[in-house]
Amino acid sequence: MSILPDHSPFSSAFSGEGPRVGVALAHGFTGSPHAVRAWAMAFAAEGFAVRMPLLPGHGTSWQELARTRWTDWHDAMDSAYLELEAECDVVFSAGISMGGALALRIAATRPLAGTVLVNPALVIDDPRAPLAGILKLVLKSTPAIGNDILKPDVNEGAYDRTPVAAAHELNKLFRATRLLLPRVTAPVRVFRSTVDHVVSDSSIVALRRGLTQAPLELTMLENSYHVATLDNDAGQIFSGSLDFIRDILAETRPGPDQSATASQKGDPNE
Repeated sequence: MSILPDHSPFSSAFSGEGPRVGVALAHGFTGSPHAVRAWAMAFAAEGFAVRMPLLPGHGTSWQELARTRWTDWHDAMDSAYLELEAECDVVFSAGISMGGALALRIAATRPLAGTVLVNPALVIDDPRAPLAGILKLVLKSTPAIGNDILKPDVNEGAYDRTPVAAAHELNKLFRATRLLLPRVTAPVRVFRSTVDHVVSDSSIVALRRGLTQAPLELTMLENSYHVATLDNDAGQIFSGSLDFIRDILAETRPGPDQSATASQKGDPNE
């Protein structure tokens, strides 16, 4: 039986041990936090502080989404980062689809420890995309792009129409984000479905081309479509994301020899 979508944002405080870790998490275009709620809760269960906003124009109506700008979506994600930065030692960003582009923008503009992405979107392959700024004047919406899920009876709760005005903003977001990719320096982990009817491999090509300063690790998902966080490979995404963060923390944590050396250098008068 399909679970009713929960569009509300999600927030949790740090409750773990060791360095205080925060994760800023973004959902996709025309979707809502429902699609990534289980992912957010997996981070929270590990003890990490989590901020998962409901992006402006989402979780209400496609008509409201048509009135928003891509900078509104970015500002919501950036505010989530700033909240975490104020209370955590290290912060990671994460996102699915358009949320992946937002997570990459944070990685390019803020000091992050790493970024986790699921089927990130950076390119719109539709040949009408460059014309969306004109088309929006005569065409208000197009058929939905949501619910690309292999697992039966699962509903991500996305809009049943895609506003053309918002698609124009999405195209601007992608173009602006691609330009920033060379500024990303923290490691990036990507989970990519082998079959994705929404985001093509053009986005992965753009990501590889743009990440000239950051290590990129790609994991293929064999049993999921685009909304993989609600699909058959969700468990692999959640465990792999936690492993990615743990590995980075382990690499940055001083070892016994380093701790001893630091102690010896502490006070020259001791």
